[in-house]
Amino acid sequence: MLIVALLACPTDWTGGHDVRSALDIDPRAPDETLLVVALREARVLVTEDKDFGELVFVRRLPHPTIVRLIEMKIDDQVTAMRELLTHYATALEAGALLVVTRDRVRVRYSEQQLC
Repeated sequence: MLIVALLACPTDWTGGHDVRSALDIDPRAPDETLLVVALREARVLVTEDKDFGELVFVRRLPHPTIVRLIEMKIDDQVTAMRELLTHYATALEAGALLVVTRDRVRVRYSEQQLC
């Protein structure tokens, strides 16, 4: 699986997946640009930023799968990503928006995926 990570966490959770840091793409890139890059490269976008939900559900921009990690320490982010890659592969491949806390994973599909 190809991933764009917008996180400061280490990449030891990747399990051999191809991960690009948003900092390597462009440290000042706006969210829209990162969304386009992730979509073009068929990558999962991993972030702590809630603005991507607005881009998807309010502005209805085309998008890849987005994983939003909420209020998690780095160790929790690593654990969450490992669990997502193991147990949520179908949603990660389907262009869903996954909102993850330490206790819960919520999967939401945009109209783009329901058509």
